[in-house]
Amino acid sequence: MLVLVLAVVLAVVLPGGGDRTTAAAPATTSQATSPAEAPTTEALAGPVFPTTVASATTDQVDVYDAPDADADPSRTLDAADELSGQLTFVVTEQQDGWLQVQLPVRPNGSTGWIQAEDVSLSEHDFSIEVRLSDHRMLLYRSELTLLDTPIGVGTGDAPTPGGTYYLKELLQPPDPAGGYGPFAYGLSGFSDVFTSYSGGEGVIGIHGTNAPETVGTDVSDGCIRVTNEVVTQLVDEIGLPLGTPVTIVA
Repeated sequence: MLVLVLAVVLAVVLPGGGDRTTAAAPATTSQATSPAEAPTTEALAGPVFPTTVASATTDQVDVYDAPDADADPSRTLDAADELSGQLTFVVTEQQDGWLQVQLPVRPNGSTGWIQAEDVSLSEHDFSIEVRLSDHRMLLYRSELTLLDTPIGVGTGDAPTPGGTYYLKELLQPPDPAGGYGPFAYGLSGFSDVFTSYSGGEGVIGIHGTNAPETVGTDVSDGCIRVTNEVVTQLVDEIGLPLGTPVTIVA
């Protein structure tokens, strides 16, 4: 069984409230490396079961543009930069000791190659589909629908970005009756509007709320709101694993 890591944090920095810095251009260009260093970005298909999840077993993971140990890494990811203190990836390809993975970095949709010796692997068959115009979130286990629930999504000025992401961390806010509810999942994607948010980087999340009447509307700064009952069900009853693919469609 994949064990979820809960991080008690002093501030949850997902777009939903707090200090904001707006990008002059879409935030997918912010904090990106130079063209020579940028990881591969490509359109990813929907989840293929089972999903293979790579969990870092080291504090730092080098990322390469190709599976070549003689090349210099294009970037190094540090677990200390994550609120949860852990690095999680979804594997899209395996090749002779190398793994191509989705990366929790800007620009959204980035992929890169990491060495298999730096991670441990697990598998699951969960996936999430977010339908923005319908204000619905569906949770699947393989082809079985486990949950179909209303959600709050981003406003027109701060829309929830479409794309294929994954759950990279599970956070437990210090105040379960606060604006983020008892739990918040951080996604591998980022706001296209905010380059920073409450001291963080504008990470998109799925979280609870102390305003359940807003669920089902365009209300957030990009995050996906569910009721506290639903997010508690995801964590305590279903045990939704990190590395769950999240596809956000219009």
